[in-house]
Amino acid sequence: MTDLRRLFDAGVAAVGGDTSVAASLAADPIAPPDQIIAVGKAATAMARAAHEVFPESPLLIVTKYHHAEGAPAVADVMEAAHPVLDENSIAAGTRVLETVQNMSADRHLMLLVSGGASALVEAPADGLSLDDLSSRAQQMLASGADIHAMNAARMQASRIKGGKLLGAFRGARVTTLAISDVEGDSLQVIGSGIGAAPVEPAFTFEARIVASNAIARAAVHRAATDAGLIVGHDEETLYADVNAVAPRIAAALKNASPGVHLFGGEPTVVLPPDPGLGGRNQALALLLAREIAGAQGLQILVAGTDGTDGPTDAAGAIVDGETWEASGQEALDRADAGRWLDARGALLKTGPTGTNVMDLVIARKS
Repeated sequence: MTDLRRLFDAGVAAVGGDTSVAASLAADPIAPPDQIIAVGKAATAMARAAHEVFPESPLLIVTKYHHAEGAPAVADVMEAAHPVLDENSIAAGTRVLETVQNMSADRHLMLLVSGGASALVEAPADGLSLDDLSSRAQQMLASGADIHAMNAARMQASRIKGGKLLGAFRGARVTTLAISDVEGDSLQVIGSGIGAAPVEPAFTFEARIVASNAIARAAVHRAATDAGLIVGHDEETLYADVNAVAPRIAAALKNASPGVHLFGGEPTVVLPPDPGLGGRNQALALLLAREIAGAQGLQILVAGTDGTDGPTDAAGAIVDGETWEASGQEALDRADAGRWLDARGALLKTGPTGTNVMDLVIARKS
């Protein structure tokens, strides 16, 4: 199982917020920005790299609670809740909007955007309260809605999503560097479009996707090959409910040749009333354990690249043919996979990783 963790770490390292931003700025330098704003789960790492290049630029960071370690000492740091926003999300959204609005006509803004920004920064549309937005978010999360449906709703309810933040910019230039946590790597979807430009912007706009699931998988692929392992499946196909994903992945693995097999993306999960503890990766891991029960020589890691899965401190889990027991079904029915897997020592805990490019499934078959 340590081999799987080593491969996962290789994938995460390749898309680290500091690594990816530094590489992008080195390959294609830009003029010093007059303001840097970093938002998302990877905001601290991205901001740290930008600060190394532009130490004189004012720096505002908005990230998830307990994700600010390592922030530059000069940075103004705000922390808020994820995946359901809180009052600090509103305060951060107000601060970000005011900062952008107050930049003068000749200014250059750099935006560093990563997954999680949708909940971490918000300025509600007129007539909407924090309770309105929180209840909507909880309902959509429980329903298993995909990121596109959730972002469409978020954009309608926001004064800063979907290009609206930069619609308030009166300066000369914006450079957006984004880490993609969405299918298709669209800037209009990452962070609900908080780093996207409005239609026909009145300023010079440049955007770069500096890290993605494909880049992470490529790094895992290289690490496996360097270790003398054959790589079979390498697909970004985890875009369905976990109950549909698990049997499909398990069937592919049962029929696969020995070696390493990779899958990326972000599945969804429907929660029952009063769910237990866990996230989509822990649910998928337990479902896969059920599907491969009794199989020999097959180990599977399922984890979020950001290091957190749902409202837990675990990234996911590592399972094999001996993990499953009948009591696991009750845990699945209660959406309590996290507690069940924890009791069996199967959870994978990495801590915050400084990136967020959706999820990875890494399997090794001998």
